[in-house]
Amino acid sequence: MSGNFPEYRVIARNTAAASENAIHDDAVARQYGFRGGLVPGVTVYAYLTHPLAEAWGRRWLEQGTASVRFSRPVLEGEEVSVRGSVTEQSLSGVTAALTAETEAGGECATATATLPAAPPQPLAVGAWAVTALPAERPPATREHLAAVSVLGTPVAQYDEAAAAEYLGKVSDALPLYAGPTGLVHPAFYLDQANRALDRNVRMGPWIHVGSVIRHLSLARVGERLETRGRVRGLFEKKGREFVELDLLIVAGEAARPVAQVLHTAIYRLPAPSPA
Repeated sequence: MSGNFPEYRVIARNTAAASENAIHDDAVARQYGFRGGLVPGVTVYAYLTHPLAEAWGRRWLEQGTASVRFSRPVLEGEEVSVRGSVTEQSLSGVTAALTAETEAGGECATATATLPAAPPQPLAVGAWAVTALPAERPPATREHLAAVSVLGTPVAQYDEAAAAEYLGKVSDALPLYAGPTGLVHPAFYLDQANRALDRNVRMGPWIHVGSVIRHLSLARVGERLETRGRVRGLFEKKGREFVELDLLIVAGEAARPVAQVLHTAIYRLPAPSPA
């Protein structure tokens, strides 16, 4: 298991153009200095996972890891080129590095992924509590987020129709994910991580900047996914307010852990300069 992965090329789609987050709107994004509405980071992550899932298959979805950072925006209609290669191989597993690039923006995202030789250690599911989503979302302020001990818990039914819709959005035709016996696409976990943020607080334009993902078991089409979480940290950098979430995604009635996600986002951007 060595060498380069086959290059993967895909035309980017702004899968959140109609969402509440106005950073995906062309006019608003330009006010903040971007060339246009941002393609969601979770969608770019979906593109990065394609070579991994194609090369490493079910084992990576069951026990692999990934750490992804987004450095430059991707816009609707741009061709994204994903390249990757194995960088290390040992008795403990295999490590790979991947990059996503566009002609206009150059390198826009990087990821490091591992395929450990041993299965993950069991987690204490009870350490991530469950609570209802707020009936009315409060504004996302540092004071509020610092006081949150348990985030409201988003729930998604990843049935065959939802799977087909999601796979179409991220342009992923790998047989691994298709049909009633398919597996949940790994980028859908980050989609739900976003829901753990935006269904708990009300924000202006905001940006997902990176995530660390640890797969714990396979999740399948037809299963109910529940995202439990808590605020892990808050910090400010260059006038931008960041939040880090510690999330556990569980599947089915038995609440089987399928992924742990450490999710980082800018929840408050500096006000744009006057035109």
